[in-house]
Amino acid sequence: MKRIAALLRRRLAGAVPVLFIVIAFAFLLLESAPGDAVDAYLVSVGGGDATLAASLRAQYGLDQSTLSRLWLYLAALTHFDLGWSVAFDRPVLSLIGERLPTTLVLMGSATLLSFGLGSFLGIVAASHPGSLRDRLLSMASLTLYAIPGFWLALLLLIVFAVDLRWLPFSGFETVASHKTGLARLADIARHLVLPVVTLSLIYLALYLRVMRAAMGEVWRQDFILFARARGLSARRILWRHVARNALLPLVTVLGLQSAAMLGGSIIIESVFAIPGFGRLAQEAVAGRDAPLLVGLILVSALFVLSINLVVDLLYAWLDPRVGSVEAR
Repeated sequence: MKRIAALLRRRLAGAVPVLFIVIAFAFLLLESAPGDAVDAYLVSVGGGDATLAASLRAQYGLDQSTLSRLWLYLAALTHFDLGWSVAFDRPVLSLIGERLPTTLVLMGSATLLSFGLGSFLGIVAASHPGSLRDRLLSMASLTLYAIPGFWLALLLLIVFAVDLRWLPFSGFETVASHKTGLARLADIARHLVLPVVTLSLIYLALYLRVMRAAMGEVWRQDFILFARARGLSARRILWRHVARNALLPLVTVLGLQSAAMLGGSIIIESVFAIPGFGRLAQEAVAGRDAPLLVGLILVSALFVLSINLVVDLLYAWLDPRVGSVEAR
């Protein structure tokens, strides 16, 4: 426990400068881009004169210098204020608070399904290396990994929503259904079947291949020969020794892909018209809403750092050698 606590303190201390660099870089990069939210607003309403544009920029603080706005933004962050969205005319924090849970439900469901099923199929394939089952699963995983995510989403949408009409083809839940309790949960689950399956299939193949490759390396270790010499059953060797030791590289991939899935959700949410974090990022880019974009980047950075922290703690739990230096 002391070893894990020392590792936790070290990672949290290193996260502060990382967040500052991310915020400053994102803010300055967006400021260097041509145009702003006022220009996008005037285009959407059919134009306006220079007086109106100057008035709007003064109202939203866009007439100040870049460094002044960066300083004010950093000062506001100390009060958990992410600024004001010009495109939505609402606080950025409330917008993210509305959209983020939808994406987290989508990502969490897809991660559990892809990681659980992918690792299980990887164990099944690696339990008999070179067998017909191993080759079929390897070919299927390679095929899935080569299919573009948007193409797979459109294919499933056409087959199961348009042709067969088994599942809804868009949205997070039925609009104005007034359902509550279990009825609403069932409605949300029906709407999430296609997006979750699509996002899961994209990453399932990777987990399968990584688990199979990791177990292939473990099978050749000396302690497996020792376990066989002791007369342990093949099932016990597979699950207690080979699969457990193959989890370390799979945990690394889980951390990387969980962070990458946040970006991949933009495509899935756009195809299935899900009002989530990815769709909000797309709308912020279209509206040139710099405060909202910086807030989205900040929350994304916090999410990635949190995932990396969880992965480090899992490593320390699975492998006692991890974090032993920090605890001394």
